[in-house]
Amino acid sequence: MPQSRMDPGNGSFLTEFILVGITDHPDSQIPLFFLFLAMYIITVQGNLGLITLIGLNSHLHTPMYFFLFNLSFIDLCYSSIFTPKMLINFLSEKNIISYQGCMAQLFFVCFFAISECYVLTSMAYDRYMAICNPLLYSIAMPPKVCCNLMLSSYLMAFSGAMAHTGCMLRLTFCDANTINNYFCDILPVLQLSCTSTYVNELVVFIVGSINILVPSLIIFTSYGFILSSILQMNSTEGRSKGFGNCSAHIMAVSLFFGSSAFAYFQPSSARSINDGKISSVFYTNVVPMMNPLVYSLRNKDVKLALRKTLSRRKF
Repeated sequence: MPQSRMDPGNGSFLTEFILVGITDHPDSQIPLFFLFLAMYIITVQGNLGLITLIGLNSHLHTPMYFFLFNLSFIDLCYSSIFTPKMLINFLSEKNIISYQGCMAQLFFVCFFAISECYVLTSMAYDRYMAICNPLLYSIAMPPKVCCNLMLSSYLMAFSGAMAHTGCMLRLTFCDANTINNYFCDILPVLQLSCTSTYVNELVVFIVGSINILVPSLIIFTSYGFILSSILQMNSTEGRSKGFGNCSAHIMAVSLFFGSSAFAYFQPSSARSINDGKISSVFYTNVVPMMNPLVYSLRNKDVKLALRKTLSRRKF
């Protein structure tokens, strides 16, 4: 647990932090190492495989797969920010991260997490236009619009990450240097500050509301219209396929936004770092592993691209 805080005038500025990790029980370290190693391997293979398939197959160069390409890239980078160090920490006696490394990790975690929020929003809007307004789809989703949506996603992510990191850099950290988490997340790091964190907590609420609540509202509204269109289909097979795909997408989106909201929007009086640590496992490890499976496992285009790619390699 964090050491007692000292007055900033009497304390010293920290140059490093200690990460507690998922758990501080020694008997759990090795099983957790193999569990998260397996999850990371699946994440890397799934997302790198999708990126490769989409890049190599021209029939996948459509708006839906353009967004899926970016989602896979974001998930690959996102999970690679902290998972390799987390795996090393399972085997280390003391899990140390420098102050500069912690701030850099916090920036990139925020950047890729916010990027994912908006890419998922763009994907939901793309599916809404394709299913509910198919005649207008080619007009509404030309390449320029898709590129602008992605550029806007990355700009919003950069702005949010800069806001969080900039506010964190203004804080003073004295003697308490033990972060009760497996990476430099915003709330656990804030608990170590020996100066006021009011501005930071306000930024967490404002940036979180903009980048979690607004995209989730757009996504679930889009999927509401999509489900309504599916219900109006005459074909039982079409309805079954549509429900199967939509339910998988909604589950993945709900897990990402639900776990993120649980981690950041609880009242401070009811907030438990251990609960936040568990919920962060879902949006940092489980969702990046699930996304390639959810968006491609039952997709005929991806299966066709995989067969073509494998057949080309044989020759």
